[in-house]
Amino acid sequence: MLALLAANPALPLDEAGKYVAGAYIVFLALIVIYVAIMATKLQRIERELRELAGFAESRANGEEAAPGRGSETPSISDSLASHGRRGGA
Repeated sequence: MLALLAANPALPLDEAGKYVAGAYIVFLALIVIYVAIMATKLQRIERELRELAGFAESRANGEEAAPGRGSETPSISDSLASHGRRGGA
């Protein structure tokens, strides 16, 4: 049986090379696209992290409050953390 499969492959070898090359090209293209997506995400995260570090530094120096916080009144989560959770268990 093995000799029969070796003698008559599913595709002739001259046609199979085209499909193998096409599969490698598609695979390589997918890897390049994946790396490009990950690079853009990494750049966005680095930019946001740099911005947050700047906000933290300016807040530590007392220059201004964090964006989105009009005043320094505690939020609901801050008050729950300082007074403990109310309710059961």
